[in-house]
Formats: sequence, C-alpha cells, structure tokens
Amino acid sequence: MATVFLRGATLPDGRTGQDVLCEAGRIVAVGPALSAPPGAEVIDAQGWLLSPPFVDAHFHMDATLSHGLPRVNASGTLLEGIALWGELKPTLVQDAIVERALQYCDWAVAKGLLAIRTHVDVCDDRLLAVEALLQVKQQVRPYVDLQLVAFPQDGVLRSPGALANLKRALDMGVDVVGGIPHFERTMQEGADSVKLLCELAAERGRPVDMHCDETDDPMSRHIETLAFHTHRLGLQGRVTGSHLTSMHSMDNYYVSKLIPLMAEAGVHAVANPLINITLQGRHDSYPKRRGMTRVPELMAAGVTVGFGHDCVMDPWYSLGSGDMLEVAHMGLHVAQMTSLAGQQACFDAVTVNSARILGLQGYGLVPGCRADFVLLQARSPAEAIRLRAQRLLVVRAGEVLVRCAPATAELRLPGRPATVDWTLQR
Repeated sequence: MATVFLRGATLPDGRTGQDVLCEAGRIVAVGPALSAPPGAEVIDAQGWLLSPPFVDAHFHMDATLSHGLPRVNASGTLLEGIALWGELKPTLVQDAIVERALQYCDWAVAKGLLAIRTHVDVCDDRLLAVEALLQVKQQVRPYVDLQLVAFPQDGVLRSPGALANLKRALDMGVDVVGGIPHFERTMQEGADSVKLLCELAAERGRPVDMHCDETDDPMSRHIETLAFHTHRLGLQGRVTGSHLTSMHSMDNYYVSKLIPLMAEAGVHAVANPLINITLQGRHDSYPKRRGMTRVPELMAAGVTVGFGHDCVMDPWYSLGSGDMLEVAHMGLHVAQMTSLAGQQACFDAVTVNSARILGLQGYGLVPGCRADFVLLQARSPAEAIRLRAQRLLVVRAGEVLVRCAPATAELRLPGRPATVDWTLQR
C-alpha cells in the first residue's frame, strides 16, 4: 500500500492546517506542520474539510433502483409501497438484484459513502435477495463495508415461514436480526415478535435493528417493548430502533418516560429524514405532521442517533442518489436543527453516530484508524450540508478511489467576478 500524505486539511472539529500521514492503509499521524516522508504521495487539501467516510445506518439494497417495476407507487404511501414490493418479489432475478446493488454501490463510493447497513427481505422462501446481497457484500468488501439485516418485511409472525427463513439467513451469514412489529396482525403479536427476535439475537450473539413504529399512530409503542427486552437480555449498545415515527405523534408526557427508558437500555435510534417526511402524514389533511422521530430530544438524552437514506428509486421513493449530505440536509430542516450545534449534530448523524451504531472498527481521523476519508469542498460541516459539497477525494485504506474537480461556475457578467465556488472564504 502507498504512503499518502495529506497537507493542510480542516477537520470536522474546526482544527485547520492539519496534515495526515497514512501508511499501510492506516493513519499514523495527524497534526500541524508534519513532514512528508520520502516517496509519499503528497496531496494538497487546500484547507478543505476532511471527514471520515459517510455511513448509511438504514437502507434497502435489495429493492434499490427498481423504481417502476412492475408499476409506480401511485399513492406514495408506505402501505402501497409494501404491497408493490410484494408484487415485485415473485419476479425478482438474483443477477438483476446483484447488478442493481453493484450500481448503487458505485454511486455510494462516488459520494464518499463507504459503509451501509442494508435490510434484506427474508419473506421470500427462495431467499434470492439474501444470496444476492451476500454475493455483493463479498464483491464490494475492498471498498464498502456492507452489513446485512435479516428483515421479515411481511412480519415474522404474520408471514408463514418468515421465522424459519430469518434463521436460515443468519446461518448463511447475514449479520443482524431485524423485525417489523407494527406490521404484525395485532399490537400483542407485535410485542411478541419483539420478544422472540431479541431472544434469538441474544442466543446467537447478534445485533438487533428493527423497523419500529413506522406509523403516525401514537399508540404504536413497540420501541418501549424493544427497550425493555434490550435491558432484560443485556443487549445494551447492540440494539437499534429504526424510523420511530410514531414518536412524532405521541404526547409529551409519555415521551418524557419513553426517551429515558431508551437511554437507560442503550438503544440506538435511526431516523430516515427523506423517507419519513415523504411517507408520514399521508392521512392528514391540515395541519400535516412531519413524521420524523424526535431527533434533538433523543440526542439530548444521550441516545445515539444516526440517519439513513432508506430508499433510492424503489417502490417507496422515486428519488435519491446515495448522497448522505442530502439526508443530513433534510434532517436538519425537518428537525429544525438550524443552530451551529444542531448542524454539527446532523453531520455527526451521517458519520460518527452511524459508525457507532454499525459497530465499525477503526473508523475516524486519529492515529490507528483505517485510512478512510473524504475531502469535501467546504470549510466546515455546516457548509458541507448547506452545499451538499463536492467530494474532491475519496480514500479507502490509503488508496484514492475517487477524484473530482472542484465545483465552480464561470460567469460572463459585465463587471463581475469570472468564477463562483459557493463557499464562504473567512
């Protein structure tokens, strides 16, 4: 592996003029005025923002880039999306899933997204999607950390064979136990599914990541049950509740009890701003709910909150490009996190927080970490979100994967400057 020396970067914590020395795929030194060793590849960062790679804590790669197959989601609702996915599943071909997933991974790398936790549906007895994404995981291992969640899309108790399929998927090498308690037939069966799946995860030593309370119904309270079983089974720090959108509709008194329970149990939370703002509130006239979970309140209580892209061009969402800065940008707006601290927290939600949720080892910008990073055409995390900044450089284990020219515009306006780069020089 090459020795890489990055000169004069700005770090997310605000330090400027920082040099980074990478050897044998690891960061060995970070600081001002370091010396480049002989033979090193020297890269001038020109004061731009150096970030650890983006991390997507919640995605569905088995469905990505399938928009329009076999038809478009006309209502735009979650339930029609689930029904549409049910129509598509019998027609899935393993090679096509692999091809679409690999194309998406190319998009991700180009955007500096080098770690993704993806849920894979196990309610198809053929487990084609599981086999496909296990193949993709192996193929992209040199440049993307892909973590798979065994996800019973139709309900682990509601769908015949789903529990057996989920166990088969774990045996095949899927990493995480998933669930969807709010989609079971009754609230009680939802609670039973949480207990069952948490016990399975404890027995097998696996993490848990459940779609939990992805609804506008304030009485959908499976996150409470998830926190209880996390505490009961000693799974602290290994369990994630994804979406949690019902919390947006709950009364403040109940939430004042719920959030401390989550914090005590060490349950992580993942919001999916693009999807939550799109799918939730569909039954409202006006006023219309935003639907995204209570991100700043959860963060203030010490809960680790990450953001996910969730969907890109699939039965639920027709947009997206794998850009986690777009996710952070939407999250900032929906949660009204416009203070400097709030903007920094949204940047953390697509970097360090999501890395913690995935349990990534060697992630960061300190000596000993793997030499994975992204150079952004911005001077701060807030500016990176504002601009959805150009990725100038994407590096994995000290190898440059992506180079992009700075984003500029040449103007031909009488008496005005000739170029614009949209950053604020201070």
